[in-house]
Amino acid sequence: MQRRQADRGIVDLGAAGVALVAFLLLPFAFVGDMRSGLGWLMDGRWAFLLPVLASLVVAFLARQGVTTAGTRLTLAGGGLFWMILYGFHGKLIDDRPLLAHGLGAGLIASALVLQGTRALASLGAFKADRWVATTTVTILVLVLTFVFFPVAKVLGSAFLDKAGNLDLTLFWARLTAPDVWGMACYYSSASCGVVPNTILLGVLAGLLSTFLGLAFALLAQRGGLKNTRVFDALSVLPIITPPFVIALALVVLFGRTGIVTTFLDNWFNIPRSRWIYGLPGVLIAQVLSQTPLSYMILRGALQGISPSLEEAAQTLRASRWTTFRTVTWPLLRPAIAASILLGFVESLADFGNPLVLGGSFEVLSTKIFFAVAGAQHDPGRAAILAVILLALTLTAFWMQLVWLGKKSYVTVTGKGDSGQPLPLPKGVRIATLSVVVPWVMLTLLIYGIIVVGGFVQDIGRGAMKPTFEHFQTGFAIEWTQHGLFLAGSAWDSFITTVQVSAIAAPLTTIIGILTAYVLVRHDFVGRRTFEFITMLAFAIPGTVIGVAYIVAFNVAPLELTGTGLILIICFVFRNMPVGVRAGIAALSQIDKSLDEASTTLGASTGTTVRRVTLPLLKPAIIATLVFSFVHAMTSVSAIVFLVTAKYNMATAYIVNRVDAGEYPLAIAYSSLLIIFMLVVVLAIQIGVGERRIGRRQVSGNAPAPVAVGR
Repeated sequence: MQRRQADRGIVDLGAAGVALVAFLLLPFAFVGDMRSGLGWLMDGRWAFLLPVLASLVVAFLARQGVTTAGTRLTLAGGGLFWMILYGFHGKLIDDRPLLAHGLGAGLIASALVLQGTRALASLGAFKADRWVATTTVTILVLVLTFVFFPVAKVLGSAFLDKAGNLDLTLFWARLTAPDVWGMACYYSSASCGVVPNTILLGVLAGLLSTFLGLAFALLAQRGGLKNTRVFDALSVLPIITPPFVIALALVVLFGRTGIVTTFLDNWFNIPRSRWIYGLPGVLIAQVLSQTPLSYMILRGALQGISPSLEEAAQTLRASRWTTFRTVTWPLLRPAIAASILLGFVESLADFGNPLVLGGSFEVLSTKIFFAVAGAQHDPGRAAILAVILLALTLTAFWMQLVWLGKKSYVTVTGKGDSGQPLPLPKGVRIATLSVVVPWVMLTLLIYGIIVVGGFVQDIGRGAMKPTFEHFQTGFAIEWTQHGLFLAGSAWDSFITTVQVSAIAAPLTTIIGILTAYVLVRHDFVGRRTFEFITMLAFAIPGTVIGVAYIVAFNVAPLELTGTGLILIICFVFRNMPVGVRAGIAALSQIDKSLDEASTTLGASTGTTVRRVTLPLLKPAIIATLVFSFVHAMTSVSAIVFLVTAKYNMATAYIVNRVDAGEYPLAIAYSSLLIIFMLVVVLAIQIGVGERRIGRRQVSGNAPAPVAVGR
């Protein structure tokens, strides 16, 4: 016990030391050019002396053990409260507001959070587990700061008029507008409101993407396919495609003057139409984009089903179909529920495909976008629509919980397992092939258009003369007397995008998986509220997230607008819910007895997570890494208001080219991004590896299981 108390004292002392160094040496906020002379006193640093002193006192008290926990928690909380109070209300010389809390202030706040959570655990919270307390509170603080705070600020405008005054009458008028809830399309030729359209599109997209993802997963995992890596690469193509490109390819193929439309008109006298514009076109584009994520989640769940369970059913003389229906299918319910929920929410948040293919079919995301960026510029209306969108997402979340119920889905235990996965029944294999093959053909056709479109003059207008002009415009490289020079106009945006995505993806994975672990493995007061807050970012459209970040982080205490950091933060907390849901689905299959066995042998919670849990979460880690990196590379709605000339993103560059009518250049850039991201995705899959359950080496077409944690 004395050693543990000493360890606690050392950790708290180290945190206080970091706070002191940050106070003395690291940059804080500066006003104008006050970096020299009296800048040390004029940059607001003096206001953080009290929190630093509080941290030092906490470190001193920590050496005395549990008896001082209450005092330490009070001091750490008081220091944080002072920093927040000063950040929002502090003034500098000449009554000028503090511009921002810099790196120094951030480290001081981090030290106080660490000390406060350790004191909280000493008081018995989180079952006195300091690792769980620190992890949970840290994630909660980050989510509150970078999700709840900006969203709350922008949603508050729902109750304000354009002059900034409270107006409940205007709020009610915005909420009950006919173009929001109208159902006229079901009994007349008029259009429906955006809410019925959004619900219909989201439900169809969630169900169809899950159905196709399950077909892909079954065929890849148990269909006896030999070239699974080629299959994986083909299945993830749609998710690594930049925005608007699939929609543009569908227009080139099936638009009124499209290639397929023209062929059918010339050869079969099938009249031209605009069927691709509206619900059918948007649905096809969204399902193409969302199926790969469903595939990765469901394949990971299939890998986690213990072969011994299926062998036990066969031992009882159950047929392959009966085993699949009564054993395999029920164990997939958590992953299927997560896939449907993510497909539904992703459909709600997407605005690129509805913008290009929607036509008169309006949805909430495009309505919000035009309310913010259009000529009407009505943030209050956008906020109301965002509230409705959040309500739809919470309803889907509640329905998922009801469907799963309180049943157990554990399949990975501490017992030995030498079984092999059951091959697909013949009928199921034929059914999956009949679904997957046509979808693969459509995918190849679309990507064929994308590849060819960058090498011809203008595929959208029938100018098919080969040319490299578009690639030279975007990615020209010249040798000068000073060395290599990237002369293409797209290089700056490409390099910035890769750097931002490479930083954001691992951070997203770490935070998402740790959040899932805390939610599944530990019960604490406010757990449901904590889970809701972590899903909040996914429920709000990207355009609203972008506007919220501008409103919240353009002034003190966190002035981040115009920096690369705001892009990284936006991507991390925008994509974090994917890691949370994927981690929850995977952890629901792993028995808690594995954690308990590790703890019994003397391992700390952190060691148990690192050496026992994480190796079994490789499918969820791959899904989160791939999704977060690719979405950072291809996101447009969340960052369209955050990019600057210095920190421009590839998607913003592509959108600008589309707006300017330079489709070939946009397609050429997109094709290079697709190739680059495909290489990165395969590298992630190879680098992280796979989780396999069972050890028996088998022959034939069935996959050969190997040891866990390969």
